[in-house]
Amino acid sequence: MTQAEISGISPFFIVSHVPSSLSFYRDRLGFEITFQGPAPDDIFFGIVRRGGAQILLKDVGVAPLPNYKRNVKKGIARWDAFVNVADPDALAAEFASRNVEFSEPLKDTDDGLRGFELKDADGYVLFFGRPR
Repeated sequence: MTQAEISGISPFFIVSHVPSSLSFYRDRLGFEITFQGPAPDDIFFGIVRRGGAQILLKDVGVAPLPNYKRNVKKGIARWDAFVNVADPDALAAEFASRNVEFSEPLKDTDDGLRGFELKDADGYVLFFGRPR
């Protein structure tokens, strides 16, 4: 039997204010807003995309809870999303030119990756990189 193709996966982040989150991803990280709504005067759900990466954002009336704030061993599960990037050096340079603050700089990690980390408007930690 031939396996059906899976073309991607999208993290779903609970956020405190969807318009602010959409602005962060668009203005700071160069994502495109592909949906916001359900109505112009009632935006509690949104979708951003850049290349093959897509993130769903929704305000459900509870505070965001990024992984690094959970009760786990310090630092062991801090990422909320891994964003596969063929050239993390070029993306880091692009983000630096926009004054994006990195929570961890571009580097080769102990677990065999090359990339960098940043926190979004709600504190979610995204790792942008690839295996070395």
